[in-house]
Amino acid sequence: MTRTPGGLLAVHAHPDDESLTTGAMLATWAAAGRPVTVVTCTRGERGEVIGERLAHLEGDGPALAEHRDQELDAALAALGVRDRVYLDTVPGSAGQRFEDSGMAWVGAGRAGRPDEIPPGAFVGVSLEDAAELLARVIRARRPDVVVTYEPGGGYGHPDHVRTHEVTRLAVELAGARSDDASPGYAVPVVLWVVQGRDALRRGLRALGPARDDLELPDPAAELPSVAVPDDEIDVEVAVLPVRDRVLDALRSHATQVQAVRAVDGDDALVARYALSNRILAPVLPTETYRRGTGGSGAQVVWPVGVRPVA
Repeated sequence: MTRTPGGLLAVHAHPDDESLTTGAMLATWAAAGRPVTVVTCTRGERGEVIGERLAHLEGDGPALAEHRDQELDAALAALGVRDRVYLDTVPGSAGQRFEDSGMAWVGAGRAGRPDEIPPGAFVGVSLEDAAELLARVIRARRPDVVVTYEPGGGYGHPDHVRTHEVTRLAVELAGARSDDASPGYAVPVVLWVVQGRDALRRGLRALGPARDDLELPDPAAELPSVAVPDDEIDVEVAVLPVRDRVLDALRSHATQVQAVRAVDGDDALVARYALSNRILAPVLPTETYRRGTGGSGAQVVWPVGVRPVA
């Protein structure tokens, strides 16, 4: 019996992460007419702000949160995603607001905890409480696929690491018990965002020369935790068919992402951008994932453009 195509649920720490790390997956799933939900754990209140025009928002948590919420709306519209949820608005949250924990750059493309963790920070929220809220979303949406960061959070941001932990536990809770609104649900497959090390280094080398007064990364430098051996990749998403949507989504996050440009004629990358650290980064030709906790995904009906490697 053929399985009915199901939905995708992506769990992210801040507005912009959905476009930076899972933009092609979201756009491809949405273009296939399949249900897509984005859960965002904080509103990015402590993010650094790019450019003089919006510089007044930096340090003003409520104002930046409101602005980044608008950016998220625009980005999801570009990707074709209609269903979005802030984790702290899920029924049962008791009105507690989950705030950006902040971060500090500890190397090129690598982040860590700031010296002080502010009150209300997401990393200070009870892991089980946050996971139960997400489990309620999973039980209600019943997606075929849940995607989030790998255990290191991609590049070490404390909120990304916490989001991975929350998602991992939520998947367990969703299958282990029911709530008042929905029965328990076992997620068919969980995917973690990764990049093949060799593919990432090729993309980094292809970025030169430097442009727009931005810096080039060192391709030989230590790679962040998102980089894994290329043979550990389990699922690939073709970026070129949805590149315009992804780049429009990245441009929507103007406080966080800059210098977004398509790159043609190079098989190592299809676009590039920079964050507030002013270091260029590549958009690789394929967005890649490895299987995490959860089922094997053997029965998942993948949209055209999403390809299990094995």
